[in-house]
Amino acid sequence: GLDTVGMRCPDHAVTRAIIAAAGVPVAAPSANTSGRPSCTTAAHVREDMDGRIDGVVDGGPCRVGVESTIIDLTCTPPRLLRPGGVTPEELRALLGELDIDRAVLGQISNDAVVRAPGMKYKHYAPSAEVYIISGSSEAAARYIRRRFGPGDAVLCFAEELPLYDGCNPTAYGSENDVRTLSAGLFAALRDLDRPDIRTIYARCPEGGGVAYAVGNRLKKAAAFRVVDAEHEA
Repeated sequence: GLDTVGMRCPDHAVTRAIIAAAGVPVAAPSANTSGRPSCTTAAHVREDMDGRIDGVVDGGPCRVGVESTIIDLTCTPPRLLRPGGVTPEELRALLGELDIDRAVLGQISNDAVVRAPGMKYKHYAPSAEVYIISGSSEAAARYIRRRFGPGDAVLCFAEELPLYDGCNPTAYGSENDVRTLSAGLFAALRDLDRPDIRTIYARCPEGGGVAYAVGNRLKKAAAFRVVDAEHEA
């Protein structure tokens, strides 16, 4: 119902070859069920879309992992609607000024008018309740261990796995290489999207660059529920 259209600019050789072979603009939705953690492999697409589509073109696992950056160029200054692999720092270097939409920064009301899909509601989420636990590795582990029980799981950095022995931990990448977190986030969330898991305690990277996009997706999955372990008993 909006008066704008989003134009994707893919950089994957297979996708570009398909568009070139079509010879016309290609209109298509994302290859995942709305609300679920996004697909980053062909196997994920088959899981979500089995019986709904005729086939899958497998170009390998997604290199970036989180969905593409969305930038609104119909306003001045341009506005970031969804952070992704093209970072705010890169956009500012090109555009100068850049606004950050309030939907990127926190939960917005249900009656708010948004400019792109996935901005309003809890999104990118497994069926379990997700809570982001911020603070140092040690403080977060103490907080989670005090509350951990049956039906709980931990999503953490690879470096933190020893802190969660016996707590069903899943690592989605290395804190020292944020690109691994970006590439591994949705695969890990899909692995944790099981009936036996009711609560996921998640560790989230801080800072700019691609970490900003990873943090945005995790906060969306958690409906922006963030607990500071340094100040919680």
